[in-house]
Amino acid sequence: MDFRDIVVDTGRLRLRRYQDSDFEAMAGMHARPDVVRFLPWEVRDRRASREAFERHLDTRLDVEGDGVTLAAIEKGSGAFVGESVLFLRSVQHRTGEVGYIVHPDFTGRGYATEGARAMLRIGFEQVKLHRVVGRLDARNEPSARVLAKLGMRKEAHFVRNEELKGEWTDEVVYALLAEEWMRGESHAQ
Repeated sequence: MDFRDIVVDTGRLRLRRYQDSDFEAMAGMHARPDVVRFLPWEVRDRRASREAFERHLDTRLDVEGDGVTLAAIEKGSGAFVGESVLFLRSVQHRTGEVGYIVHPDFTGRGYATEGARAMLRIGFEQVKLHRVVGRLDARNEPSARVLAKLGMRKEAHFVRNEELKGEWTDEVVYALLAEEWMRGESHAQ
């Protein structure tokens, strides 16, 4: 599936494909140590940000590893809030993974939950996924709260299973099934 022309309006956000005008805001966000602290990549310089930006322009979900990363724009101000992501993890098992990054200037306002809910809607209702997971560093408690607000259940806690930025860290996995989504257990606005 190609999501090149996708635009999703939520209550306060417009999620859309990245545009050239978003690069500076995205690069600035990816260059912050506090933003990438729990992410599986280091602070990005301009070259690395440009490479990520170019990947974000590819909006297909056809093969395992494909992802759709949408810029999250605040409707009222037009400000770049962050990004919302949906990855295709297994074609055979129809499994996806949801993700999000919110610029620190906009944290604590529910934007991660709002954007991720929209990505779950795409995953379950358009892509017809069976299951969507959210994976995070166990120390990232705000992200765990987002996944819980989405109605995702904590399914696993892997102890010191990943080396992240020079230290062994715990990984937590949350999940939601299509049947739970369709019952409306997790997507009330």
